[in-house]
Amino acid sequence: KAGAAIAACAALQGTAAAQAPAKLKLRVLETTDLHVNIVPYDYFRDGPDDTVGLAKTASLIKAAQGDVKNSLLFDNGDFLQGSSLGDYIAYKKGLKAGETHPMIAAMNALPYLCGTLGNHEFNYGLEFLDHGLAKAEFPMVCANVERVGGGPLVDAWRLFEQSFEDEAGNRHVLQIGVIGFVPPQIMQWDKGNLDGKIVATDIVDAAEKHMPDLIDAQPDLVIALCHSGITGGARRGQDENAALHLSKVEGIDVILTGHQHLVFPGGKSFDGIDGVDNVKGSLNGKPACQPGFWGSHLGIVALELEKSGERWKIADFKVEAKPIYERTPDRKIVPKAAAEPAVLAAVKVDHEATLTYMREPVGSTAAPINSYF
Repeated sequence: KAGAAIAACAALQGTAAAQAPAKLKLRVLETTDLHVNIVPYDYFRDGPDDTVGLAKTASLIKAAQGDVKNSLLFDNGDFLQGSSLGDYIAYKKGLKAGETHPMIAAMNALPYLCGTLGNHEFNYGLEFLDHGLAKAEFPMVCANVERVGGGPLVDAWRLFEQSFEDEAGNRHVLQIGVIGFVPPQIMQWDKGNLDGKIVATDIVDAAEKHMPDLIDAQPDLVIALCHSGITGGARRGQDENAALHLSKVEGIDVILTGHQHLVFPGGKSFDGIDGVDNVKGSLNGKPACQPGFWGSHLGIVALELEKSGERWKIADFKVEAKPIYERTPDRKIVPKAAAEPAVLAAVKVDHEATLTYMREPVGSTAAPINSYF
């Protein structure tokens, strides 16, 4: 009888284990607003700078990927403009068809799955943008920009088939949907480059237009790359910072934000906004992140996925914007990350050319100049 009882108990335990839902942990990693800050260097001061640089963020990416089974890396836009290195490429060296922009070379050294366009991608015109994107080893998505006369500038959304390992060691293939957005104000900010060539529409309107098709593709998880910030209040339409409104669109599971050059969760700017949890890091209950600017932080959205029937759902999440440095009370900089050699190597030639470019004299004066004012 005792043996039978033990066997029955084991059978029940086996049945319970078989019926227990599969659980899978996935880290969604984000960079945003890099603005061609790759090397931790201040070109104006002509010296090292531990507060900036994808090379430093890359070491956080490597660490974040190294201690978990499953991770995905995304960029949220504003990568082609914004530093002396970017100006050197745009105004001095130029970027011809078939050449690789140093920012793209640096990003290719990392395992990005997908990216979206920021408003500053359009600063140098569409031809420059096309040449830059052509050498990227990962795709771009942007749902609210189309060419005049029809047709996307880049895909509105993409579906990626990814294999992950659950907590029991079993493999699962998940369909990851990714959709992107940029502030529609690019039509005013870069009117000279874009007028008559592309049309930018409202972010939420574009989401509501394209999400049904993405949902029809049956994704297990949908991530929105929203190069747009977080503000409260009523939706007005054509909002520059529309991430909170976007979070209400059905089918979107995770929102990666940017554009504001702020940190979420935790930034004081986001306190007291209805629908925003500035501690947990959510917009209307959906996990969201904004990791600063110039590579200052790595966004980490740690998801716990649970399978219910044939569908996966987010059972829990934790959001963090992890910094590459800290500032002490007496304003000293304490580095929290080392520069990743592979990223530095990818841009070594263009970095050194930028130093030469920035050190060129621009003029001379016979009169003394002071800095009193």
